[in-house]
Amino acid sequence: MKNLKLIRVIKDYTQLKVQMETGISQSTLSKYEHGELVPTGENLLVLAEFYKTSIDFLMDLTDERTPYPPKK
Repeated sequence: MKNLKLIRVIKDYTQLKVQMETGISQSTLSKYEHGELVPTGENLLVLAEFYKTSIDFLMDLTDERTPYPPKK
C-alpha cells in the first residue's frame, strides 16, 4: 500500500504522530505500509478521515487524493 506511506510522508508525519492522533499502533501502521497486513474497514475509515482522503486512495485504487464530497 504505497499510497498509505506516501500520504504520511507528504504530510510530514511520523508513524508515532499518526498513532497518537488515530489510536492505531505504530507497529500496525508499519505493517500496513509494508503490505504485511491489510487494514480493517474501521481503521481505513479512521485513516481516511485523519488524512482527509478517500479509502480508495489509501488502498491504491486511485491516484486522486481529494476525498469524496460529504453526504448530503
